[in-house]
Amino acid sequence: MTYFLSNMKMAALCSEFGDLVQIKKQLISVISLCKERGLLHSTKWASELAFGLDPLPKDEFPPSAPFTEEDAQDLDALTLAKSYFDLKEYDRAAYFLKGCCSQKAYFLYMYSRYLSGEKKKDDETVDSLGPLEKGQVRNEALRELRVELSKKHTAGELDGFTLYLYGVVLRKQDLLKEAVDVFVEAIHALPLHWGAWLELSNLVTNIEMLKSLSLPDSWIKDFFMAHMYTELQMIKEALQKYQSLIEAGFSKSTYIISQIAVAYHNIRDIDQALALFNELRDQDPYRIDNMDTFSNLLYVKSMKPELSYLAHNLVEIDKYRVETCCVIGNYYSLRSQHEKAALYFQRALKLNPRCLGAWTLMGHEYMEMKNTSAAIQAYRHAIEVNKRDYRAWYGLGQTYEILKMPFYCLYYYRKAHQLRPNDSRMLVALGETYEKLSQQVEGKKCYWRAYSVGDVEKMALLKLAKLHEQLNESDAAAQSYMLYIQDIFSCGEQLEHAEVSTALRYLGQYYFKNKLYHEASLCAQRCCDYNDAREEGKALLRQISQVRDQIETPSADLFAPLSNNNTPVRRVSPLNLISFTP
Repeated sequence: MTYFLSNMKMAALCSEFGDLVQIKKQLISVISLCKERGLLHSTKWASELAFGLDPLPKDEFPPSAPFTEEDAQDLDALTLAKSYFDLKEYDRAAYFLKGCCSQKAYFLYMYSRYLSGEKKKDDETVDSLGPLEKGQVRNEALRELRVELSKKHTAGELDGFTLYLYGVVLRKQDLLKEAVDVFVEAIHALPLHWGAWLELSNLVTNIEMLKSLSLPDSWIKDFFMAHMYTELQMIKEALQKYQSLIEAGFSKSTYIISQIAVAYHNIRDIDQALALFNELRDQDPYRIDNMDTFSNLLYVKSMKPELSYLAHNLVEIDKYRVETCCVIGNYYSLRSQHEKAALYFQRALKLNPRCLGAWTLMGHEYMEMKNTSAAIQAYRHAIEVNKRDYRAWYGLGQTYEILKMPFYCLYYYRKAHQLRPNDSRMLVALGETYEKLSQQVEGKKCYWRAYSVGDVEKMALLKLAKLHEQLNESDAAAQSYMLYIQDIFSCGEQLEHAEVSTALRYLGQYYFKNKLYHEASLCAQRCCDYNDAREEGKALLRQISQVRDQIETPSADLFAPLSNNNTPVRRVSPLNLISFTP
């Protein structure tokens, strides 16, 4: 068996994307190895990838793994134990595997003990504790497993699969640095085991750490790097990597389509993400993976009929899947039935306490119900599951904002901003917090930076203008209001929060004070188009008419670009603002 795994390792290292036949052979081999060991998710991932490649001719199929003397001695016990394992009778499986010598039997023996402990932990959690207290229950088997695996590891007796299990045990005990080293070792021992790559990805916190890892030069590394770029919000690099994988021959892979859709979801390119998820549903109509992300997009677009159809469809397929519960929760949330929504997110967490999306979404629901204490707990659990989840950090910032604790807000918004440096929402939230802390200079820099990176909510310039106005910086306020008006009109749709009338009122008065009566008149006339500014616009027009005969100013296009030399507003130097990073 060790010889066979070594050959697989060498083949994976030597293979390039040009040799898709060789990749298909490796996938078929690793599917068999993972299936024998009960590693279902790795089996599914490799199977989906293999399905997207062309079938192999009969004479090209890879040989079976060699059958050793140890395998022959353990065959009956292993066959019996595997049948119990498949039925989730983990203690029973471990009992019959005790004393077996083969690598395969030893892995299944240790893995059965691990899963038995996890199952007991989950059962105890569901029976005795509420959904917000799950972190207090421990897997009692972990200590013994770590001691035994550590001895074997020191003696160099662990294969790629058992190294992976050792890494999982270390991670569960929060020995993260040791877990990273063991997962890297497991990947070198068996590069084609996707489960080890995925566990490693959960421990990588930033791009510097990613670059420092010593990883095997295998074709599967490209899948890992694309996944990591998505997790680290480096979406441009992720999309480039996935595009190269498609061009290399994986164009039929539903895994890659789903990952690209998730990447577009992360950068809020909602239409593109929706199109890809719909394509995915056409290709794989009974798929449940990633459907919770799909429902998030439908929620943001307020597509009630589509979200209702998705929820009913998933209930028919499998009502007890985590993703199904999250979709139903989103459906009730969109209908403003927040108690029901929170109930379904709690059900999702009973099924999988480490479901990141459910923790975050439940936090949102508690926020809607004004239960800030429960919201804080939910967001903190989300961060425990994944410290890279900017939504949980941002949610904590919003919660403490409601509690009027701006110093806490600042800490959590900064964390969210570090994870999403080009997300204008984080910058606007930071700017508002700096304002509350009377740090107006930092607030102005945040608002300008939010505008510079692309203000998705069109709020940054308005807040910047009002802040300049409060500080009696009339020239800068006027420039910001002009940019705001241009920005609103250029987006082609009238936003609900748009305060164009506020900007026009200020600009009208600004031009009038600077004796630019023609521009002031244009602003006053536009004010008359808005109910809340109509009277002020008429009053300003009357004032202008009284002095218009005495002075005449040259005409100027009010909404011309700011580079126009006729613009009477002093330009604020963007260099001073854009250089700031909170």
